[in-house]
Amino acid sequence: MNIKSLLLGSAAALIAVSGARAADAVVVAEPEPAEYVKICDVYGAGYFYIPGTETCLRIGGYVRYDIGAGDIGTFDGARATDVQNGKDQGTWKKNARFTLKTWTGQETELGTLKTYTETRFNFGNTRNSGRASYNSYTSTYNAGAANSGISLNFAWIQLGGLRVGKDESAFDTFIGYAGNVIQDTIVPYGGFDTNVVQYYFDGGNGFSAVVSLEEGYGNVGTIDSYVPHVVGGVKWTQGWGAITGVVAYDSNYEEVAGKVRLDVNVSNELSLFIMGGYGTDGNLNDNANNVVDAFGRGMYKVWGGNWAVWGGGTYKFNEKTSFNAQVSYDEWKNLGIAANISYDVVPGFNVTAEVDYQNVGDIPSYGNPWGHPEKESNIGGIVRFQRSF
Repeated sequence: MNIKSLLLGSAAALIAVSGARAADAVVVAEPEPAEYVKICDVYGAGYFYIPGTETCLRIGGYVRYDIGAGDIGTFDGARATDVQNGKDQGTWKKNARFTLKTWTGQETELGTLKTYTETRFNFGNTRNSGRASYNSYTSTYNAGAANSGISLNFAWIQLGGLRVGKDESAFDTFIGYAGNVIQDTIVPYGGFDTNVVQYYFDGGNGFSAVVSLEEGYGNVGTIDSYVPHVVGGVKWTQGWGAITGVVAYDSNYEEVAGKVRLDVNVSNELSLFIMGGYGTDGNLNDNANNVVDAFGRGMYKVWGGNWAVWGGGTYKFNEKTSFNAQVSYDEWKNLGIAANISYDVVPGFNVTAEVDYQNVGDIPSYGNPWGHPEKESNIGGIVRFQRSF
C-alpha cells in the first residue's frame, strides 16, 4: 500500500507541476503591421511619402566628370608647371562632381508647401592650381588637383507663391539660362547666387510674373545696407514659345539692368531663342574708398558695355541625340561661340562634347576686367559624362 500510495502521490505532483508551467507559459505578441513606403504621384515621378507624415520626398542628383582642354575648356584654361624643367604650360582641366538634390511637397490650406536643396561636392584642378607658385592669400603653395569645394547652390522654402532662402537670381532663372550649351557665360548674362524673398504669380492662362528681393553675392554684389536689390519679371507662355522680360535694380550702385527674351518652338525637333540685355553703368566705375568694383559690371549688368545679345537653339535628331549652339556678343566686342552634341547613351547617362570660342574685345581704359583672358582669341573644348538619378 505504501508503494501504491507513493506512486499515486508522485503522479499527482507531476500533474500539478505541469499545470503550473502551462499557466506560466510566455505568450508571444503578434507583430505590428509594417508601415511600407508609399508612392506619392502628386508632384511627379520619384516622390514617396515620408512614413508617418503627409510630406512627399524625392531624392536625386547626378555624378559628373568633365575633361577640358585648350584656353577656355571647362570655364577656363588650366595651367601647370613642369616638375622637371619648370616650364609653364597648358594641361587638362578636370573636375569630378557629386550633386545631391532633395525636393519635398505637401498640400496645406495655404497652398502647396515645397522645399528644394542642391549641394555640390567637387574634386579637380583650377586655372592656376598646378602652377608652382606661392599663394599669398592662403599662405600656401598651389597643390594641383584637390577637393575644390562644397557649395550650397539651392536651399529654399516655398508656400504658395512665396519663396525664401538660397536660390539663383530671378534675373536669370525667370527669363531662362542662355541655351543648352555648357559654356553659356562666355559673354556673361547675370549674377546668380543670392538669398531671396520672392513672390511668383501664375495666372493659369500662360501669364506669370515674379518680384524678388535679393541680397546678392561677392564683394560687389552683396548689398552694403538694408536696401535689397530688386528684380521684377513678366512672362507670356504659349504652345509656340514664350516672351519674357526682367528688370533689376542694383542697390549698391543705384543702376538698372534689363533683359528681354523670345523663345520659339519652330517644330518638334527645332527650338530657337534670342535674348538682349541693356544696363546703365554711370556709377559702376567708381573706385572710391578703395572699393574694387567689377570694372563696369555690377550684380546684374555683368556683360561688357551697356548692351549684349545672346542667341541660339537646339535641334533634336532623335530621342537620344541633339545639337545645341549659342552665339553671344556685347558692346565691348566680346564674342562667344559654343556648340555641342549631346547623346543619351542609356536612360540617365549622357555624354556631351562641346567646342567653345572666345574673341576678346576692347579693354576699358580703367583696367582689365576680372577674369579677362590673357589672349585675344581663345578656343577650347570639353567632354562631359553625367549620370543623373
